[in-house]
Amino acid sequence: MRLNLRPVIVSAAILGLAACATTGSDTEAESNGPAPFASTYTPRPSTPTLIRNATVFDGNGAELSNADVLMRDGHIAAVGQNLSAEGATIIDATGRFVTPGIIDAHSHLGVYPSPSIDATSDGNELTQPNTAEVWAEHSVWPQDPGFLRAVAGGITSLHVLPGSGNLFGGRGVTLRPVLGATTVQEMKFPGAPQSLKMACGENPARVYGSRNSSPATGMGDVAGYRQAFANAARYARQVRNAEEGNGEPPDRDLEMETLAGVLNGDIILQWHCYRADEMANAIQVAHEFNFEIAAFHHAVEAYKITDLLREEGICAAMWADWWGFKLEAYDGIRENIAFVDAGGGCAIVHSDSEVGIQRLNQEAAKAMSDGRRAGLEITRAQAWTWLSRNPARALHIDDETGTLENGRRADVVIWSADPLSSYAVAERVFIDGAQVYERGAERDPPSDFELGQTYTRSAQ
Repeated sequence: MRLNLRPVIVSAAILGLAACATTGSDTEAESNGPAPFASTYTPRPSTPTLIRNATVFDGNGAELSNADVLMRDGHIAAVGQNLSAEGATIIDATGRFVTPGIIDAHSHLGVYPSPSIDATSDGNELTQPNTAEVWAEHSVWPQDPGFLRAVAGGITSLHVLPGSGNLFGGRGVTLRPVLGATTVQEMKFPGAPQSLKMACGENPARVYGSRNSSPATGMGDVAGYRQAFANAARYARQVRNAEEGNGEPPDRDLEMETLAGVLNGDIILQWHCYRADEMANAIQVAHEFNFEIAAFHHAVEAYKITDLLREEGICAAMWADWWGFKLEAYDGIRENIAFVDAGGGCAIVHSDSEVGIQRLNQEAAKAMSDGRRAGLEITRAQAWTWLSRNPARALHIDDETGTLENGRRADVVIWSADPLSSYAVAERVFIDGAQVYERGAERDPPSDFELGQTYTRSAQ
């Protein structure tokens, strides 16, 4: 579900801009060549694999007992009982659980990699309030050991965002956690749209208020959003006029290209916002300039505006129980995720943490338990939609992954036990039908970074 577009005065200004806005997809950005930094991701070779006799959460809210999952040619070929597949590798999953892979909609892996030191803190371009021109992928370090840790926690896709110190932090990117990649292009999810990371509230006001510059207040935040999008609409109008033979095109402006990409729908918007009133203000800005918001992130007070989020088709990416660490996070409740879901909203469990991403299944379990204690009837399979289908929707890759539907990418996890138990671990992880992780198996090849650290320790 998307935001209903309203006819406003700026909509005409962005017509014809799509060919000029660089989205980072695999389509041509300009007539003279392909988009820069295009994905070079290639799935690992896979063989037909049949997982038998598991309890299956299909990602759409259904739980299937004693079910089989067939993966073929990198995709889900069938889900059901008593399946057969000649020549397929058979995995007996009796007593185990099978789910779609977890998708983390808010990660900083690669841009804040391990080890966490000043030299690796590469996610916040805190030089001006609007840095829409920067791309998080240009800071991603593929050797971040966090990628392996994430895969071991059942992660098969993640969205890496810049930090939240600016009104416009820059573009985010959806990645496959390819172990052993040497370039970020090898990790980019093919065809996934880039995002624009925006932030409201205390972070940008604190950063720039301390410098005696704008924004220093909430009203400064909103004025900054509005002026930037007004500038982008003017830029788009100049491009359109030039294409129609009326005047010269403007000089290429990477900041304006990103904002115009949001206005024309090529770039999806992910908005860091805690308070209900500030989310409501952000929605008004979206109405004024006729663009869509894919998701509010952190959204500690989403439970207060569940009806508004549902009506607008905006997802809420939330923590299970982080709250109170600053004033705008003070009014959080543990039932937030469950209440958004119960109200018909698109609820997502996200990490925003190199540690939390390893245990997102447990975060969903906490949110489910808190909702049940509040009297809500939440099934295990329903809670799993917060980890796979809904984040895929917010990233606009739900036609590719997030559920175990026929034809979807075979992103599959076999769990040792009920994955909403703290005792469960991911035993095997498949991405595009290829097994990329098996618990207890030696990794081949090991990370260059970790191999070096191991050698140093053993030499002492």
